[in-house]
Amino acid sequence: MTVSSKLVEVPKSGFSSIPVIDISDPESKHDMEKACEDFGFFKVINHSVSSELVSVLDHEAVEFFSLPTSQKTQVAGYPFGYGKRAIGRSGDVGWVEYLLMNANLDFGSHPFPPGLLQNPETFRKMTCDVLEMMTDGLGIKPRNTHSKLVSGENTDSIFRLNHYPPCPLINNNNTNGSNIVIGFGEHTDPQIISVLRSNNTCGLQINLSDGSWISVPSDPSSFFFNVSDSLQVLTNGRFKSVKHRVLANSRKSRVSMIYFAGPSLTQRIAPLTCLIDNEDESLYEEFTWSEYKNSTYNSRLSDNRLQPFEKKAVSLND
Repeated sequence: MTVSSKLVEVPKSGFSSIPVIDISDPESKHDMEKACEDFGFFKVINHSVSSELVSVLDHEAVEFFSLPTSQKTQVAGYPFGYGKRAIGRSGDVGWVEYLLMNANLDFGSHPFPPGLLQNPETFRKMTCDVLEMMTDGLGIKPRNTHSKLVSGENTDSIFRLNHYPPCPLINNNNTNGSNIVIGFGEHTDPQIISVLRSNNTCGLQINLSDGSWISVPSDPSSFFFNVSDSLQVLTNGRFKSVKHRVLANSRKSRVSMIYFAGPSLTQRIAPLTCLIDNEDESLYEEFTWSEYKNSTYNSRLSDNRLQPFEKKAVSLND
């Protein structure tokens, strides 16, 4: 089998810690706001998801990815279902296999992990709690301004399970860290916000404003949130959609689950008027979620997918 995973050099950075938000403390809204502005990424502790449910989801994910390939490919499909190596249809590949599911469908007897699909409200509630705390930090009323976009029955939210098996392409004798394999290439998420949890294997990295990459320490007891493209637009660029990637590990498997909270397909996305003084300050053209979603499907992972929707600067001589 030919593998075209990309070997890259790991940039160094002096950044030392990921913002940690105690979601049980209402005053954490200020720290959350700053984390969204500075990094577009933070860790949430004291959340409402039980350890029992997390254990069930972990077990189901490992059980599914342990199945023979012939069984996993029985639920292959696009955009939903099982996939391996290929990420999307624009040529991106990674050292990964995955299962992509519509979070709002009743799959009944479908052979997807039942614990995940029977508990969408658990993730949706936590996501809404975080979005409402963000809104409080911004001083926006009503506080469900953002959460209502992802809480309706017609919202376009997705569950994704990723499995990064141990990668034999990595040279363990190379001590300078330059020989690594990309598990999932650098990208931003197009939705409003993403919720991530993984097992105890590291690999996730986020990109800082200076262009450097820093590793996110694994913490199976916590959830990580990242600002996505649509939220960057809603806040007129105040909150930053974070670019991130995953590196493969030579010895250990990494299993992650991600809840991508998206709005309904017909939802119009534009900077909130309460965050700009006049229309001239708006950095983005208005678009529907369906328009942006279709645009991202036709792009590469590393593309600046918001660029076509940015307002062009107008010359004073025009």
